[in-house]
Amino acid sequence: MKIAIGTTNPAKVQAIQKAFLAHYEDVQFQQIKTESYVSDQPLSDQETIEGALNRAKGVLRATDSDVGIGLEGGVSDSLYGMFLCNWGALVDSRGNEIIGGGARIPLPIDISYELKAGKELGPLMDEYTQRTGIRQKEGAIGVYTNGLITREEMFSHVVQLLIGQWQRKTNVQD
Repeated sequence: MKIAIGTTNPAKVQAIQKAFLAHYEDVQFQQIKTESYVSDQPLSDQETIEGALNRAKGVLRATDSDVGIGLEGGVSDSLYGMFLCNWGALVDSRGNEIIGGGARIPLPIDISYELKAGKELGPLMDEYTQRTGIRQKEGAIGVYTNGLITREEMFSHVVQLLIGQWQRKTNVQD
């Protein structure tokens, strides 16, 4: 099975590879940085879903793969504050489109204000932690869960949701 990954972000790539390798033996991966065609900082579930779908469709079109996967992190505002959100999309060569979302936690108010002012979460997290490349490592979820859940683990859960739905819909089993 050929899996096309619509990103080169190490946390997302590892999540996808580990999830598929847990279910399938003969898997080949190709990763290509694809465009989400949404803002750099998605500010709603809808925009984050669209970004994931656009990445999955784009990477599938760019390769001769059986499956394209797109993962997108964003934020979503609610009556209870601004929350991290993360969505994934699986698109296969038969035209099936599957989406799934994952964990949510509230962001601190000061980070929410900065996001609403137009800043992006990745650079904000680098500034907040005084480190670089947080989005390629533990992510904001890792920072705000004291390392108990990392970005890779969060996206791994989303990919498991995608695989399970896809298996059920297409009868493509382990």
